Amino acid sequence: MKKIVLTAAALAAVTLSSCGNRNQDISVKPDGSLDPCTLRFSWWGGDDRHEAALRALELWSERYPDITVIPEYGGWDGWTEKTAAQLSGGTAPDLMQINFDWLISMPKGGDAFYDLYSIPERIDISGYDSEVLSFGEMEGALRAVTISVSGRTLFYNSEVYDSLGAEYPETWDELIALGSSFSGKGAYPLDLDIQSGGTAWYLAVVYVQQTTGRQFMTMDGELGFSAEDIKLALDFYRRLEDERVIRTIQSRTDEDGNAALYQSPEFIDGTVAGVLEWGSSVGKYEMVLPEGVLEAGPLLTDGESTDGWMIKPSLMYAVSAQTQYPDEAAQLLDFFINDPDCAAIMGTTRGIPASSYAQAALEEKGLLTGLAMESDELLGGADTIMVSPYMELTRIKEYCNEAIEKVSYGQTDTGAAAEELYNSIQGYLEKIRK
Repeated sequence: MKKIVLTAAALAAVTLSSCGNRNQDISVKPDGSLDPCTLRFSWWGGDDRHEAALRALELWSERYPDITVIPEYGGWDGWTEKTAAQLSGGTAPDLMQINFDWLISMPKGGDAFYDLYSIPERIDISGYDSEVLSFGEMEGALRAVTISVSGRTLFYNSEVYDSLGAEYPETWDELIALGSSFSGKGAYPLDLDIQSGGTAWYLAVVYVQQTTGRQFMTMDGELGFSAEDIKLALDFYRRLEDERVIRTIQSRTDEDGNAALYQSPEFIDGTVAGVLEWGSSVGKYEMVLPEGVLEAGPLLTDGESTDGWMIKPSLMYAVSAQTQYPDEAAQLLDFFINDPDCAAIMGTTRGIPASSYAQAALEEKGLLTGLAMESDELLGGADTIMVSPYMELTRIKEYCNEAIEKVSYGQTDTGAAAEELYNSIQGYLEKIRK
């Protein structure tokens, strides 16, 4: 697997307009002791992740009865905005599950998070590959620790595919060809959403990256696609709708409302027989289907190469720079990344652990299996590239989703939508790099 590292220099060069004063304001210095206190710990995800984390916190309570942890958790939609408001208002949880791009996009950027290198007694990072550890480094400080490295993979309802005598597609043409056979049965071989996860644009980007050899966005925030490349991505998306590979946005809205795809009756009953999801998050889809029904499929190619597929630090842990309990919050972080009993409880609900200690614990107990592991192995055999954190920014996703929506509803043609999207992204990137 090819890894393109976002260096500390590249991260440090970024200053978003919302960052303001980047001087870190640490209220409390570590004192080396663990004192009775109450911590807040926040994360997002599906029920599988919630249930595992809550069980792990029960173990924590047995180990550290004087340190109470209040869990704060929910779904992904709106979570970035909620966390940004907390960081701005001084009400952020002590320990947070964060996204890679938050190191550049949150108020104060990376300085919103405690330098974990300043608490070496509490966090053991010896189980981390230096390259993976560098994802959370900024200007010599460690602002976050990678939980897992993951990428999006295609997963299919095996019962539906078997009932139609269909094989999982290996090429883009094979995927598109499935539309006609599935539509005859009132089903779809795949579906993509334009919610905050942006799976529709993601797949279109992979297609164009593989077709052209160009990267959508570089690690330092330069747009690598031309307007023509963006038109190619929108044409590809429109073709998926026209060939009935996926539902139109109108159909999805009428049938699902605002429900996430894994909560959709269309997915649960098999009308939608495929999804594109992070290996670290696929458990929420797996849980709503009978055991063993959801299976990982091949990474789509042009018939020759798996170029264009992407990986990233799927999730990270960070301690708020505003915490009043740095030692205790750091101990909680260490518990979640390294403790073997905690690892056994968490399994792969946050992906394959980046910590070698957690990996070893799962392997020893025979738990290093399942769809997350299959996804990791598929991506490990591909010539992947690292997702630019700029591609993950909320406004960039909104621009891309708006373009797809206009094309889906026939409000504009792909050429005009591509020009508008190209100009919007270029203008935004220039603004935030100033």
